[in-house]
Amino acid sequence: MRHRLLLFLLAATLIWSCQPSSSSSEQTAATPGPVTETAPTEAAEDTVTETKTRVKEKEMYENTNRMVWQKPEMILSMLGDLEHKTVADIGAGTGFFAKRLTQKAEKVIAIDIDQRFLSYIDSIKVLEMDETAAQRLETRLASPTHPNLEPGEADVIMIVNTFMYIRDKEAYLRTLRNCLTDNGMLMIVDFKRKRTDIGPPSAIRLPLYRLEELMYEAGYQSIKTNDTALDYQYIITAQK
Repeated sequence: MRHRLLLFLLAATLIWSCQPSSSSSEQTAATPGPVTETAPTEAAEDTVTETKTRVKEKEMYENTNRMVWQKPEMILSMLGDLEHKTVADIGAGTGFFAKRLTQKAEKVIAIDIDQRFLSYIDSIKVLEMDETAAQRLETRLASPTHPNLEPGEADVIMIVNTFMYIRDKEAYLRTLRNCLTDNGMLMIVDFKRKRTDIGPPSAIRLPLYRLEELMYEAGYQSIKTNDTALDYQYIITAQK
């Protein structure tokens, strides 16, 4: 009971800290750590805006019946046997997938560009997870242009509800390919380019056919698409 109360207070603190504010200190807190420009630039301002958008959307996702429309167990089953594998969850947010992956993978790296989400996941490790599962889960801060993974570090990389925000998508895909082991798998789950009850504005969504082409251009093999398993999202997988 005490653990649940503490987790509730931590979650409330996280959500409160993400509310819009006119103060400059809040804007600084919303800026991802890797952005180090000493003077305001258009790119830095855009990054702040995108980060705030992601924060609001991830709060929205968590406040819906996500277990129903996201179908996490079905998605994870598509990754195959993870028993001796390292899985990187890019755009991990509040750890919706990362904490479930600890029950299946040897190591899970929860990656985000916002330290607040990573701190929240670290609190879950302490308050919710058993010691064995917690030891499998590592949080890692990334930049908007690099996932902070070493070459060949991950057997599987998954990106859920995040890839649409990446700017140079082809370059990022090439970087991810380098971070995969030989025959490693990349899975991207993102919102379909159509009107849906849940999700970001359709104008910023990446059409499935375009993502498929980008993967081919980035050198991936065995590309498979699925736009029927989920109501709001498509799933695409590929091998290095």
